[in-house]
Amino acid sequence: MTTLFISDLHLDDRRPKTTALLQQFLKEEAVYADALYILGDLFEFWLGDDVPSMCSQEVSGALAQLKAGGVPCYFMHGNRDFLLKESYAASAGMELLPEEHVIDLYGTRVLLMHGDSLCTDDVAYQQFRTVVRNPDWQQEFLAKPPQERLQIALQARDASAEHKGNVSMDIMDVNAKQVNAAFERHDVLKMIHGHTHRPATHDLIINGKGAQRIVLGDWYTQGSVLRASPGSFELSSL
Repeated sequence: MTTLFISDLHLDDRRPKTTALLQQFLKEEAVYADALYILGDLFEFWLGDDVPSMCSQEVSGALAQLKAGGVPCYFMHGNRDFLLKESYAASAGMELLPEEHVIDLYGTRVLLMHGDSLCTDDVAYQQFRTVVRNPDWQQEFLAKPPQERLQIALQARDASAEHKGNVSMDIMDVNAKQVNAAFERHDVLKMIHGHTHRPATHDLIINGKGAQRIVLGDWYTQGSVLRASPGSFELSSL
C-alpha cells in the first residue's frame, strides 16, 4: 500500500530527459501505487488546453494509461500551470483538486497544497499571483492568439528568474505564520506541498501537538518523490 506525491517537474519540450524520467516512473513504480498526486508545476508553463506541446501530449498519454490500469491520478495547480483546465485533465485521466485539499491518507488527515500561497514574504510574487489567478485576466489571456500567449509566458518566466536573483531565498520560502494558519484552518497535523524546491521534512508544534510539514523537491536535476504508506512517509529522489 503506497501513495505517491510529486511536484515541480517543470516539464518542457527543451528538457526531454525529465519527461522520459516521468514516463519511466509511471511505468515502473506508479502503476503499482494506490494513487498518484501531482501538486503543481507539472509543466514549465501552460498556454491553454488548446495549445498542446509535444511533452504535454506524451504525458497525457502516459497518465491516461496509468488511470486505465486502475491507479487514480490527482492534479493540483501550481504557479506555472494554473491555466490547465478540465479538457486536458480529462484527456490525461487526472482529477483536478482545489488549491487547499485535505485527504484521508491511511487514517491520517493530510493537507495538500502547491505551497506558493504560503510564501507571503515575497510581496511582489503575491501581487503577481493575485493578478493571474483573477478569472477575468485568465479569460482575456486565453482569448489571445497562441503565439502572443507564448511571448507573455516567456516574459513572465524571465521576470521570475530575474526576481529570484534579486531577493533572498528566505523571502521566497514559506511564512511560518501562514503555515501555522493553514494547519489550524484545516485542523490537521500533517501537510505536504512543493513550490519552494527545498525537499525536507519539518517537525513542528501546532497547538501543543506534534505536526509535520513535508516539502517535495523539484525535477530539474532529480526526480523527487514522497512515498506514503500506513505509518511511513519516505521522501527521496529517483
